[in-house]
Amino acid sequence: MSSLTPDSIIRDALVYDGSLAAPVKQDVLIKGDKILTLTQPGQHQARHVIDAGGLALAPGFIDVHTHDDLEVIRNPGMLNKISQGVTTVIVGNCGISAAPVHLNNAIPDPLNLLGEAEEFRFPRFKDYIQAVNKAQPNVNVAALVGHTALRAQVMDNLDRSASDQELAAMQALLSGALQEGALGLSTGLAYHSAHAASPDEVEALASVLKPYQGIYTTHLRSEFDGILGALDEAFTLGRKQAVKVIISHLKCAGKANWGRAPEVLSYLRQAQTRQAIGCDCYPYSASSSTLDLKQVTGDFDIDITWSEPYPAMAGKTLKQIARIWQMPLQQAARQLQPAGAVYHGMHEEDVRHFLGFAGSMVGSDGLPCDPSPHPRLWGSFPRVLGHYVRDTGLLSLPLAIHKMTALSASEFCLPRRGYIRPGYQADLVLFSPDEVADKATFSEPQQRSAGIHGVWVNGQLTYQAQKKDFVLSGTGAGQFISGNVTNR
Repeated sequence: MSSLTPDSIIRDALVYDGSLAAPVKQDVLIKGDKILTLTQPGQHQARHVIDAGGLALAPGFIDVHTHDDLEVIRNPGMLNKISQGVTTVIVGNCGISAAPVHLNNAIPDPLNLLGEAEEFRFPRFKDYIQAVNKAQPNVNVAALVGHTALRAQVMDNLDRSASDQELAAMQALLSGALQEGALGLSTGLAYHSAHAASPDEVEALASVLKPYQGIYTTHLRSEFDGILGALDEAFTLGRKQAVKVIISHLKCAGKANWGRAPEVLSYLRQAQTRQAIGCDCYPYSASSSTLDLKQVTGDFDIDITWSEPYPAMAGKTLKQIARIWQMPLQQAARQLQPAGAVYHGMHEEDVRHFLGFAGSMVGSDGLPCDPSPHPRLWGSFPRVLGHYVRDTGLLSLPLAIHKMTALSASEFCLPRRGYIRPGYQADLVLFSPDEVADKATFSEPQQRSAGIHGVWVNGQLTYQAQKKDFVLSGTGAGQFISGNVTNR
């Protein structure tokens, strides 16, 4: 057989190639794990032919903001992501990562969002890569190194800034991880375990990134009233260290902050004229994390998703629990800790501004360990395509796909992904623009979305939806995507 003979063909698809171009009816020919070519329909044959019937075919979606670090090893089927059309996840966000981490003591918050202490067994970054490759997940994985994870390795107390000796140890850990394939550094400066870190500490770590062309992503020190100052801190770091900055889950949090999205976006756009800055967001007006006393308020509902001392309180709002216990909100929150929460603390118009910004990527920020996760874990990408493209017209379909594919691959320097082009990895999603919709809700969050018909990961048909069921086929075809100088 000729080396140009395809292994499979997706026939008669309406191809959205990841650019902003209008879709074209084409056949997509796949050879091995790559796209061989695109042709007019019906010109070639192969052993496996899938009739797309005119459905939309896009590059596989890239979830740029996940906490799937341990989930890809724990549950390599990754149904919550593959059923959305997600073929690549970027882990290690918000300053928390599974590597390089080896815990001897209790797991610090918010590392507990990723899993149990005994699951953190990767003292070197390459140990994590080996574990991912051995697990054979259904999605590709690329990873950042978390600032808080580094702090937990070398500091006995996270309520202060690092000493010179501790900082040097963190720099060495980060440098080793970058050499072994990490994409860059992430911070979660709003969290208690990192908030005490000085800007100098963070800048010193970011200085390690430049030789590796590493990326700096940040959960800002504040997403509330002080958001512009927090943005300044991130932008200053990027300029001084000559590294790309990506703002994680850009939002205006807290009732006093509602309506400021145009101001924040104007500030960001102005900074983009001077330096490389990107951002991601999710298509919901509620956030989710551990229960943080600083965010406790009566201005909006706070759903408790889990509580170690009071598991029976999961599923209730903090206000309901405070009434049951006949105590103030702050006291009730303190009694519930450690706990998880969903904060309904954003305004829909702000969400629309951030999501409608052509330069924003989409990241789910889902928490797979949460027993009652935010619906974004299962529904983010179909929600964009269904609700915000088809139902409200906020985005055109080519722009929405571009934001979830080519833009993401470019911002995170992922080679040969994000487009449907010859020689690119055959990460693909076949869906119905008329039917695609998120089904996950806050009361029933673990629901597969509608309208995703098929998903290919590195050339392998991995997910097929049926009338009332689905099929996960083959062995996990996901690859670990290393960040290194040759990729960038």
